[in-house]
Amino acid sequence: MVDVLAGYDLSGQVAVLTGAGSGIGKASALTLAAAGAIIVGGDIDEAAAQATADEIRDSGGIASAVRTDVTSRAQVDALIDGAVASHGRIDIMGNIAGIPHNKMVAEVTDDEFERILAINMKSVFYGCQGAIRHMIPQGSGNIINISSGAIDTPAPTLACYAMTKAAVAMLTKTLATEVGPEGIRVNAVAPGVIHTNFSRHNYTDAEGNEDPERVEKYKKRFGSMAPLRRVGEAQDVADTLLFLCSTGASFMTGQILRPNGGAAMPW
Repeated sequence: MVDVLAGYDLSGQVAVLTGAGSGIGKASALTLAAAGAIIVGGDIDEAAAQATADEIRDSGGIASAVRTDVTSRAQVDALIDGAVASHGRIDIMGNIAGIPHNKMVAEVTDDEFERILAINMKSVFYGCQGAIRHMIPQGSGNIINISSGAIDTPAPTLACYAMTKAAVAMLTKTLATEVGPEGIRVNAVAPGVIHTNFSRHNYTDAEGNEDPERVEKYKKRFGSMAPLRRVGEAQDVADTLLFLCSTGASFMTGQILRPNGGAAMPW
């Protein structure tokens, strides 16, 4: 009988993840570490990234944290190169760091536009470039980029955000065609509405504090848009990343997986 669970054993694999300090990035770091992966987590919030690494180590795993401003190519390269220097290779690159943006097109300033392009789009490009520089000589590797359900359903105020995430999706598909012959897989995850700090603007008060009543209204409102009748949690997305890292996804590349409760069902 085939041991299907063995395909989820990531023991000895080195995973570099951006945005590892919170939300989907943290959940992904903890999940991949639980499967045996060595985690090198980058985040602009060094204390948060360190807390994730400490939690992994306290559970018996191997992890380190690096303060990383993903808008800087040099810092993204340093994150990846440092992982290779410490562990000898990079098997998994998770380009997870990102920011939300809600504003009508007519009101977007140049500074806002440049910031979201730098964090949501350029950083993913930097991460892909930095990873394949090591993965091509290895003859193997697995890159996972975070896109968004916003690429499927146009909505007011999401133009800039959706633009960057659509770019991530196309980068994913194009890079998959370029590095597939080198033994490298490249896929993306396009989450639906996920209950993390990323969506805090939906349920905080004027002082920025989480309002339990607003949280429930948020979950009810957005959950009603999906056939599964709930919003997602960070773990839902982390589980999708784990699948993409497993041998169960060994024949998948250039794909956009959508943990979204069925809110969008594109061909």
